[in-house]
Amino acid sequence: MRRLVLALLLLGPATASGQEADDDPELPADGDRARAAVARGEILALSELLPRLEASFPGEVLDIDLDLDARGRIDEYEFEVLTPEGRLIEVDMDAATGQITEVSDEDPDGEDD
Repeated sequence: MRRLVLALLLLGPATASGQEADDDPELPADGDRARAAVARGEILALSELLPRLEASFPGEVLDIDLDLDARGRIDEYEFEVLTPEGRLIEVDMDAATGQITEVSDEDPDGEDD
């Protein structure tokens, strides 16, 4: 599994709402938000979650998104994984506990099945 996704998450400009962080100065970039939440002990770091993900769902992580709750706090990590069999799946993990909350097939066009 490529560890490059960690750097991409930490540097990525898009927010979970789909708005560009640069478009709204009050919305921090996903990476900034995630680093701050990890520092406060609210969520687990990707370095803890990626081995858990790989143990249950081997493959290549193509994308990582953050899902926010109604208060704007990080609720879940959403991992898009290409399995060795060629299936594209989304694995949702609780950001605070690391428990897998949902697994679904992904449509290559970006729509859930």
